[in-house]
Amino acid sequence: MITSTSNQQMKNLSALLKKSKERKTQGVFVAEGPKMCFEAPRELVKAVYVSESFLEDAGAESHLLAYCNEGAHIPYEVVADSVFRGISDTQTPQGIMSVVRMPEYELQDLFAGEKTLLLVLESIQDPGNLGTMLRTGEGAGVTGVIMNRTTVDLFNPKTIRSTMGSLYRVPFFVSDELTDTLHAIKEQGVRLYAAHLKGTMSYDEPDYCPPSAFLIGNEGNGLSDEIAGMADTYIRIPMQGQVESLNAAVSASLLMYECNRQRRRK
Repeated sequence: MITSTSNQQMKNLSALLKKSKERKTQGVFVAEGPKMCFEAPRELVKAVYVSESFLEDAGAESHLLAYCNEGAHIPYEVVADSVFRGISDTQTPQGIMSVVRMPEYELQDLFAGEKTLLLVLESIQDPGNLGTMLRTGEGAGVTGVIMNRTTVDLFNPKTIRSTMGSLYRVPFFVSDELTDTLHAIKEQGVRLYAAHLKGTMSYDEPDYCPPSAFLIGNEGNGLSDEIAGMADTYIRIPMQGQVESLNAAVSASLLMYECNRQRRRK
């Protein structure tokens, strides 16, 4: 049993939770809690850590043993409760963490012919927003999420928790040059729609049944002129009262589910 935060494995866990650079260098991230740990594809899991108290629950222990011993064995370590609390990124740790290899996709993996529905994000800064958009995207049927390098780290612990497991199932692509990526998307016959305050067409007017992509910008500044200028159509979400715009994740959700609605009725 690991009984000290100075243990090398615990130091590494702490670094992975706190530092994006460390996660990128090692190509792994930390998933916390039973849902995120047990939904992780087993082939991506490198190690599992559980607290003493986690093993006191017979149901949790049997689930852990079944998960770790199915097929190729996944090693797990028991950690003293005080050490686990000291390492955890949450105020109320759920007693289990996994070190998981980052899924990898090529841009081409995000296309699905006529069913293609992409969410393109420029410089989203809030981890909760990003995680919510991935989770909502899975529910709405997106075929992939594209983000630029200045978008918050997808493997930030807060983002991971907000995805509620969708991180493992929604293909994603981090673009080094978003304009080049958008050109490549257009070459695939995908129409680009920008959620923009200058839009004159209501978001529920266009036909999203053909391959479509929604462009969502930074929470405070919206889309840059360069990226917005690449859109085929500007759309707006009508507002009443004195509200100028909606939260980025809420806006993305409305657009994705409008597409979902249209395609279900096709």
